[in-house]
Amino acid sequence: PDASLTMQYSALMQTEEVSIEFTEDGVKRMADIAWQVNEKTENIGARRLHTIIERLLEDISFRAPDMSGESIKINAEYVNKNLGELAKDEDLSRYIL
Repeated sequence: PDASLTMQYSALMQTEEVSIEFTEDGVKRMADIAWQVNEKTENIGARRLHTIIERLLEDISFRAPDMSGESIKINAEYVNKNLGELAKDEDLSRYIL
C-alpha cells in the first residue's frame, strides 16, 4: 500500500533523520499482537494496530532528535522485547493497548 502505517511512521522518523525498517516478521508479530489483544479485550479492528505501533515507537519518537543518523530495524525480536509482556497481561493491555 502507498500509505501503510509502517511507511507513514518511517517517513515521520525520516524528518528527524532516523531510518526505521520494518521487517516482514516484525509486521507479522505486530499484527499477531493486535489480533490477540482484540480477542481478549474490545475488538477495535485495525485501530489496534495503530495503537500498537504508537506504543512500539514511543521511546524512539521521544529520543529521535538525539538519534539523528541512526538506523533501527523493527523485527519480531524487537517487537517481542518491547511489547511481548504487555500484550500477555490482559488487564494492562486493556488500558494501554
